[in-house]
Amino acid sequence: MLKQVRILVSGRVQGVYFRAFTQKKAKKLAITGYAKNLSDGRVEIVASGSEEAIDQLIKWCYKGPITARVDHVETESLNGEAIPPGFNVS
Repeated sequence: MLKQVRILVSGRVQGVYFRAFTQKKAKKLAITGYAKNLSDGRVEIVASGSEEAIDQLIKWCYKGPITARVDHVETESLNGEAIPPGFNVS
């Protein structure tokens, strides 16, 4: 079953390649969507994939790359919103 989520990650997550590592993880899991920096210092991830793959990505977000420090992860289910193909980092 297809699952779509919005994930907000806070902590030291900008300037530490969090988005690039997220893209690599998402591609490995066959997830589509995007990751972008927000002006408040968080990273927003919008992702679509199998329930198992999305759950793995969310679990990974709590840790992130070794260069990051994750303080908080917030998730929100999205219903039927258009998510771009592939995985983009902006």
